[in-house]
Amino acid sequence: MDYQSLDAFLTEAKEVLAPGPVAMIFVEDQVEVVSTLRHHMRAGFPTVLVLGPQDLSLPPEIDLRVHKIPYDAHRTDAVAQAVNKVNEACAPGTWLYYCFNGEYLFYPFSETRNIRELLTFHTEERRSAMLSYVIDLYAPDLSKNPNAVNLDEAMLDRAGYYALARPDPANDNHPKERQLDFHGGLRWRFEEHIPEARRKIDRIALFRARPGLRLRPDHTFNVEEYNTYSCPWHHNLTAAIVSFRVAKALKYNPGSTYDIHSFKWHNSVPFEWSSQQLMDLGLMEPGQWF
Repeated sequence: MDYQSLDAFLTEAKEVLAPGPVAMIFVEDQVEVVSTLRHHMRAGFPTVLVLGPQDLSLPPEIDLRVHKIPYDAHRTDAVAQAVNKVNEACAPGTWLYYCFNGEYLFYPFSETRNIRELLTFHTEERRSAMLSYVIDLYAPDLSKNPNAVNLDEAMLDRAGYYALARPDPANDNHPKERQLDFHGGLRWRFEEHIPEARRKIDRIALFRARPGLRLRPDHTFNVEEYNTYSCPWHHNLTAAIVSFRVAKALKYNPGSTYDIHSFKWHNSVPFEWSSQQLMDLGLMEPGQWF
Protein backbone atom coordinates (compact mmCIF):
# COMPACT_ATOMS: atom_id res chain seq x y z
CA MET A 1 0.00 0.00 0.00
CA ASP A 2 1.04 3.58 -0.63
CA TYR A 3 0.83 6.43 1.88
CA GLN A 4 1.28 10.18 1.67
CA SER A 5 3.84 10.42 4.47
CA LEU A 6 5.22 8.63 7.51
CA ASP A 7 2.81 10.53 9.76
CA ALA A 8 -0.09 9.48 7.50
CA PHE A 9 1.01 5.84 7.70
CA LEU A 10 1.24 5.95 11.49
CA THR A 11 -2.24 7.49 11.62
CA GLU A 12 -3.97 5.29 9.03
CA ALA A 13 -2.25 1.94 9.43
CA LYS A 14 -0.66 1.81 12.85
CA GLU A 15 -2.25 -1.58 13.50
CA VAL A 16 0.02 -3.28 10.91
CA LEU A 17 2.96 -2.72 13.25
CA ALA A 18 1.60 -5.35 15.63
CA PRO A 19 2.82 -7.90 16.47
CA GLY A 20 6.06 -7.46 14.50
CA PRO A 21 8.83 -7.88 13.76
CA VAL A 22 8.79 -4.79 11.55
CA ALA A 23 11.48 -4.08 8.93
CA MET A 24 12.17 -0.48 7.90
CA ILE A 25 14.08 -0.31 4.60
CA PHE A 26 15.42 3.16 3.79
CA VAL A 27 15.86 3.66 0.05
CA GLU A 28 18.64 6.11 -0.84
CA ASP A 29 18.86 5.35 -4.58
CA GLN A 30 17.53 2.83 -7.11
CA VAL A 31 20.34 0.28 -6.67
CA GLU A 32 19.24 -3.24 -5.66
CA VAL A 33 16.00 -2.10 -4.04
CA VAL A 34 14.06 -5.16 -5.18
CA SER A 35 16.73 -7.68 -4.10
CA THR A 36 16.91 -6.00 -0.68
CA LEU A 37 13.16 -6.26 -0.19
CA ARG A 38 13.00 -9.85 -1.41
CA HIS A 39 15.82 -10.88 0.92
CA HIS A 40 14.11 -9.47 3.99
CA MET A 41 10.70 -10.80 3.00
CA ARG A 42 12.24 -14.27 2.65
CA ALA A 43 13.69 -13.87 6.14
CA GLY A 44 10.11 -13.76 7.42
CA PHE A 45 9.42 -10.14 8.31
CA PRO A 46 5.61 -9.94 8.23
CA THR A 47 5.62 -6.12 7.98
CA VAL A 48 8.01 -4.26 5.68
CA LEU A 49 8.05 -0.46 5.49
CA VAL A 50 9.78 1.03 2.43
CA LEU A 51 10.79 4.62 3.08
CA GLY A 52 12.13 6.26 -0.06
CA PRO A 53 11.53 8.44 -3.10
CA GLN A 54 7.97 9.36 -4.07
CA ASP A 55 8.43 7.87 -7.56
CA LEU A 56 9.81 4.52 -6.37
CA SER A 57 8.42 1.75 -8.58
CA LEU A 58 8.27 -1.87 -7.43
CA PRO A 59 7.15 -5.12 -9.11
CA PRO A 60 3.46 -5.83 -8.37
CA GLU A 61 4.19 -8.97 -6.34
CA ILE A 62 6.33 -6.89 -3.97
CA ASP A 63 4.29 -3.70 -4.09
CA LEU A 64 1.26 -5.55 -2.75
CA ARG A 65 3.16 -6.87 0.27
CA VAL A 66 4.97 -3.77 1.49
CA HIS A 67 3.99 -0.36 2.85
CA LYS A 68 5.48 2.36 0.65
CA ILE A 69 6.12 5.68 2.38
CA PRO A 70 7.61 8.77 0.70
CA TYR A 71 10.64 9.78 2.72
CA ASP A 72 13.90 11.64 2.14
CA ALA A 73 16.51 9.44 3.81
CA HIS A 74 19.29 11.87 2.86
CA ARG A 75 18.21 14.62 5.26
CA THR A 76 20.37 15.10 8.35
CA ASP A 77 19.28 12.62 11.04
CA ALA A 78 16.35 11.54 8.85
CA VAL A 79 16.80 7.83 9.58
CA ALA A 80 17.00 8.27 13.34
CA GLN A 81 13.92 10.52 13.28
CA ALA A 82 11.88 7.96 11.34
CA VAL A 83 13.00 5.03 13.50
CA ASN A 84 12.11 6.96 16.64
CA LYS A 85 8.64 7.82 15.32
CA VAL A 86 7.93 4.19 14.50
CA ASN A 87 9.25 3.13 17.91
CA GLU A 88 6.82 5.46 19.66
CA ALA A 89 3.91 4.17 17.55
CA CYS A 90 4.59 0.50 18.36
CA ALA A 91 3.43 -1.46 21.35
CA PRO A 92 6.29 -1.85 23.84
CA GLY A 93 8.27 -5.00 23.12
CA THR A 94 7.66 -5.05 19.36
CA TRP A 95 10.84 -6.02 17.52
CA LEU A 96 12.03 -3.48 14.95
CA TYR A 97 14.77 -3.61 12.32
CA TYR A 98 16.22 -1.03 9.96
CA CYS A 99 18.65 -1.01 7.06
CA PHE A 100 19.21 0.60 3.64
CA ASN A 101 18.83 -0.64 0.07
CA GLY A 102 21.81 -2.72 -0.99
CA GLU A 103 22.02 -4.25 2.50
CA TYR A 104 21.14 -7.82 3.47
CA LEU A 105 20.59 -9.21 6.97
CA PHE A 106 22.23 -12.48 7.95
CA TYR A 107 22.13 -14.21 11.31
CA PRO A 108 23.33 -17.63 12.49
CA PHE A 109 21.58 -20.42 10.55
CA SER A 110 19.45 -17.88 8.66
CA GLU A 111 19.08 -20.32 5.76
CA THR A 112 16.89 -22.62 7.87
CA ARG A 113 15.48 -20.38 10.63
CA ASN A 114 13.30 -17.33 10.16
CA ILE A 115 13.53 -13.97 11.84
CA ARG A 116 10.68 -14.71 14.25
CA GLU A 117 12.45 -17.81 15.55
CA LEU A 118 15.63 -15.78 16.04
CA LEU A 119 13.90 -12.99 17.96
CA THR A 120 11.80 -15.36 20.05
CA PHE A 121 15.01 -17.00 21.25
CA HIS A 122 16.71 -13.65 21.86
CA THR A 123 13.69 -12.46 23.87
CA GLU A 124 13.87 -15.62 26.00
CA GLU A 125 17.51 -14.71 26.66
CA ARG A 126 16.16 -11.48 28.21
CA ARG A 127 17.73 -9.35 25.50
CA SER A 128 16.03 -6.28 24.02
CA ALA A 129 18.53 -5.52 21.26
CA MET A 130 20.97 -7.35 19.00
CA LEU A 131 24.33 -6.07 17.88
CA SER A 132 24.91 -6.25 14.13
CA TYR A 133 28.16 -5.81 12.23
CA VAL A 134 27.87 -4.01 8.90
CA ILE A 135 30.20 -5.94 6.58
CA ASP A 136 31.21 -4.21 3.36
CA LEU A 137 30.60 -5.92 0.03
CA TYR A 138 32.10 -4.73 -3.24
CA ALA A 139 32.42 -5.73 -6.88
CA PRO A 140 35.88 -7.01 -7.85
CA ASP A 141 35.97 -5.20 -11.22
CA LEU A 142 35.09 -1.50 -11.06
CA SER A 143 35.46 -1.07 -14.82
CA LYS A 144 32.66 -3.61 -15.23
CA ASN A 145 30.62 -2.33 -12.26
CA PRO A 146 31.44 1.37 -11.78
CA ASN A 147 28.98 1.67 -8.89
CA ALA A 148 30.84 -1.20 -7.11
CA VAL A 149 27.71 -3.37 -6.92
CA ASN A 150 27.54 -6.93 -8.24
CA LEU A 151 25.59 -9.54 -6.28
CA ASP A 152 26.91 -12.48 -8.31
CA GLU A 153 30.59 -11.57 -7.85
CA ALA A 154 30.45 -9.80 -4.48
CA MET A 155 33.57 -9.86 -2.34
CA LEU A 156 34.28 -9.03 1.29
CA ASP A 157 37.31 -8.67 3.56
CA ARG A 158 38.24 -11.83 5.47
CA ALA A 159 40.53 -9.92 7.88
CA GLY A 160 41.25 -6.45 9.18
CA TYR A 161 38.46 -6.18 11.76
CA TYR A 162 39.12 -4.98 15.28
CA ALA A 163 37.41 -3.48 18.35
CA LEU A 164 38.28 -0.61 20.65
CA ALA A 165 36.98 0.19 24.11
CA ARG A 166 34.08 2.66 24.02
CA PRO A 167 34.88 5.53 26.42
CA ASP A 168 32.22 6.96 28.71
CA PRO A 169 32.46 10.78 28.84
CA ALA A 170 30.23 10.78 31.91
CA ASN A 171 32.73 8.57 33.79
CA ASP A 172 36.14 10.14 33.08
CA ASN A 173 36.23 8.27 29.74
CA HIS A 174 36.50 4.88 31.42
CA PRO A 175 35.36 2.07 29.09
CA LYS A 176 31.65 1.40 29.02
CA GLU A 177 30.59 -2.02 30.25
CA ARG A 178 30.03 -4.59 27.46
CA GLN A 179 30.32 -1.95 24.75
CA LEU A 180 32.97 -1.72 22.03
CA ASP A 181 33.51 0.30 18.88
CA PHE A 182 34.07 -2.08 15.96
CA HIS A 183 36.08 -1.19 12.86
CA GLY A 184 37.16 -2.78 9.61
CA GLY A 185 36.25 -3.21 5.97
CA LEU A 186 36.28 -0.31 3.52
CA ARG A 187 35.71 2.22 6.28
CA TRP A 188 39.08 1.18 7.72
CA ARG A 189 41.01 0.64 4.47
CA PHE A 190 39.86 3.94 2.97
CA GLU A 191 39.47 5.88 6.19
CA GLU A 192 40.95 9.03 4.66
CA HIS A 193 37.71 9.35 2.68
CA ILE A 194 35.39 8.55 5.61
CA PRO A 195 34.52 11.09 8.33
CA GLU A 196 35.73 9.84 11.70
CA ALA A 197 32.20 9.71 13.13
CA ARG A 198 31.20 7.23 10.40
CA ARG A 199 34.05 4.75 10.60
CA LYS A 200 32.41 2.29 13.02
CA ILE A 201 30.80 -0.84 11.59
CA ASP A 202 28.56 -1.72 14.56
CA ARG A 203 24.83 -1.04 14.39
CA ILE A 204 22.02 -2.02 16.77
CA ALA A 205 19.81 -2.99 13.85
CA LEU A 206 17.37 -5.21 15.78
CA PHE A 207 15.72 -3.87 18.92
CA ARG A 208 12.48 -3.91 20.91
CA ALA A 209 10.25 -0.85 20.98
CA ARG A 210 10.19 1.00 24.27
CA PRO A 211 8.63 4.33 25.32
CA GLY A 212 11.23 7.09 25.31
CA LEU A 213 13.81 5.01 23.42
CA ARG A 214 15.81 7.13 21.00
CA LEU A 215 18.12 6.08 18.19
CA ARG A 216 21.06 8.47 17.90
CA PRO A 217 22.79 9.44 14.63
CA ASP A 218 25.75 7.15 15.44
CA HIS A 219 23.46 4.06 15.43
CA THR A 220 23.45 3.75 19.23
CA PHE A 221 20.53 4.24 21.62
CA ASN A 222 19.94 6.45 24.64
CA VAL A 223 19.34 3.30 26.76
CA GLU A 224 22.86 1.97 27.34
CA GLU A 225 21.88 -1.68 27.76
CA TYR A 226 20.63 -1.62 24.16
CA ASN A 227 24.20 -0.85 23.03
CA THR A 228 25.82 -3.89 24.67
CA TYR A 229 27.10 -6.86 22.69
CA SER A 230 25.95 -9.45 25.25
CA CYS A 231 24.38 -9.93 28.64
CA PRO A 232 26.67 -10.18 31.73
CA TRP A 233 26.49 -13.96 32.12
CA HIS A 234 27.21 -15.43 28.65
CA HIS A 235 27.66 -14.64 24.96
CA ASN A 236 24.56 -13.74 22.97
CA LEU A 237 23.61 -13.91 19.34
CA THR A 238 24.89 -11.24 16.99
CA ALA A 239 23.96 -10.62 13.37
CA ALA A 240 25.63 -9.26 10.25
CA ILE A 241 24.36 -6.89 7.59
CA VAL A 242 26.33 -7.32 4.38
CA SER A 243 26.28 -4.00 2.60
CA PHE A 244 27.27 -2.37 -0.67
CA ARG A 245 26.51 1.05 0.83
CA VAL A 246 30.07 2.19 1.60
CA ALA A 247 31.46 0.89 -1.70
CA LYS A 248 28.73 2.77 -3.58
CA ALA A 249 29.40 5.96 -1.64
CA LEU A 250 33.13 5.82 -2.25
CA LYS A 251 32.53 5.49 -5.99
CA TYR A 252 29.74 8.08 -6.15
CA ASN A 253 31.70 10.67 -4.16
CA PRO A 254 33.80 12.91 -6.45
CA GLY A 255 36.36 13.28 -3.65
CA SER A 256 37.19 9.56 -3.62
CA THR A 257 36.07 7.97 -6.88
CA TYR A 258 39.18 8.94 -8.86
CA ASP A 259 41.51 7.75 -6.09
CA ILE A 260 40.03 4.25 -5.98
CA HIS A 261 40.62 1.92 -8.93
CA SER A 262 39.85 -1.33 -7.10
CA PHE A 263 38.57 -2.46 -3.71
CA LYS A 264 40.35 -5.82 -3.97
CA TRP A 265 43.37 -6.59 -1.77
CA HIS A 266 45.13 -9.72 -0.53
CA ASN A 267 42.41 -10.34 2.08
CA SER A 268 39.48 -10.15 -0.36
CA VAL A 269 37.40 -13.33 -0.73
CA PRO A 270 34.21 -14.08 -2.66
CA PHE A 271 31.08 -13.77 -0.56
CA GLU A 272 29.16 -17.05 -0.55
CA TRP A 273 25.86 -15.53 0.65
CA SER A 274 26.10 -17.92 3.58
CA SER A 275 25.65 -17.41 7.30
CA GLN A 276 28.22 -20.15 7.90
CA GLN A 277 30.91 -18.18 6.06
CA LEU A 278 30.20 -15.14 8.23
CA MET A 279 30.41 -17.25 11.40
CA ASP A 280 33.62 -18.93 10.20
CA LEU A 281 35.16 -15.49 9.68
CA GLY A 282 34.10 -14.43 13.17
CA LEU A 283 31.74 -11.79 11.83
CA MET A 284 28.78 -12.93 13.90
CA GLU A 285 28.21 -15.00 17.01
CA PRO A 286 25.69 -17.84 17.50
CA GLY A 287 25.82 -17.54 21.29
CA GLN A 288 23.81 -20.34 22.89
CA TRP A 289 21.59 -20.81 19.80
CA PHE A 290 22.49 -24.13 18.19
